[in-house]
Amino acid sequence: MATAFPFSAIVGQDEMKLALLIAAVDPAIGGVLVFGDRGTGKSTAVRALAQLLPTMKTVIGCPYSCDPVRPAAGCSHCSSLARSALKSRAVPVPVVDLPLGATEDRVVGALDLERALTQGVKAFEPGLLARAHRGFLYIDEVNLLEDHLVDLLLDVAASGENVIEREGLSVRHPARFVLIGSGNPEEGELRPQLLDRFGLSVEVRTPTDLAQRVEVVRRRDAFERDAVAFVAAWQRDDGRVRRRIVAARARVSAVQVPDGVLELATRLCLQLGTDGLRGELTLMRAARALAALDGAARVEAAHLRRVAPSALRHRLRRSVLDDTGSGTRVERALGEVLGDVRSVA
Repeated sequence: MATAFPFSAIVGQDEMKLALLIAAVDPAIGGVLVFGDRGTGKSTAVRALAQLLPTMKTVIGCPYSCDPVRPAAGCSHCSSLARSALKSRAVPVPVVDLPLGATEDRVVGALDLERALTQGVKAFEPGLLARAHRGFLYIDEVNLLEDHLVDLLLDVAASGENVIEREGLSVRHPARFVLIGSGNPEEGELRPQLLDRFGLSVEVRTPTDLAQRVEVVRRRDAFERDAVAFVAAWQRDDGRVRRRIVAARARVSAVQVPDGVLELATRLCLQLGTDGLRGELTLMRAARALAALDGAARVEAAHLRRVAPSALRHRLRRSVLDDTGSGTRVERALGEVLGDVRSVA
């Protein structure tokens, strides 16, 4: 497996890195959309995070990487066995690329033609969704994804299950993953239905600070000349981030969200006119995950302020009377609703 650039060595792009860490702590947030210029480290950050995460346990021989600790939530085979009968092994968290030109068969899975022709057996060959279960599904240039694949992803993202009914096959298997999308907004917009499925949205820009650009080039050059030595030099920093994620996962369910914070989140969404309640839910979950990362026992207004732009900027309606960017509108609403609030009882 190719060596990934260390997560801790990525220069700048703090909002993107924080959003990825939050999604790693609580996958239920719904994934991360990263829009911005080419060559700003979008795919580098995703692969770096996956390599940073602790290994996960899977059932040996299961093509869907079912969790041996929760067999009831796994495939039909694993859920039918007693937990004591499941043998497990530790594997890296999968990061699966979904190419723009992928066929539907490759994505959802299809009849294993080789076994059908040689053995006369109807067997299912799992697709990319099966490989991505409990990991990350990464789509570069997600705004250029074909409509039929978008519809397919929407169905799976909503149900957490991939269902195949064709070619004499009737298969369903779990497909729960963190959806990561990246793209350049100049090349086309994302369909609103898919845009709404992403929990967090971040904007990345080419750095304009001279010292920062020099440091980016210096680190990338050092990595390409000797990847092993470069990764070793950042191993301690990545280890700290890994321990921070593990600790946050263990404590996130115990983090308290005061009613006052929920009221602030709701007032913020009302002020911005977001559709539905997904904005409030994502804002609350992201703030709780951030509090867990910070080692806090409860969510504060400061946590809400830090995650609000990522959680809400892609949920705003376009206004013909206000042509300012969505990020600016969120910051303006934050000032009006939160003001100088630091903590809430």
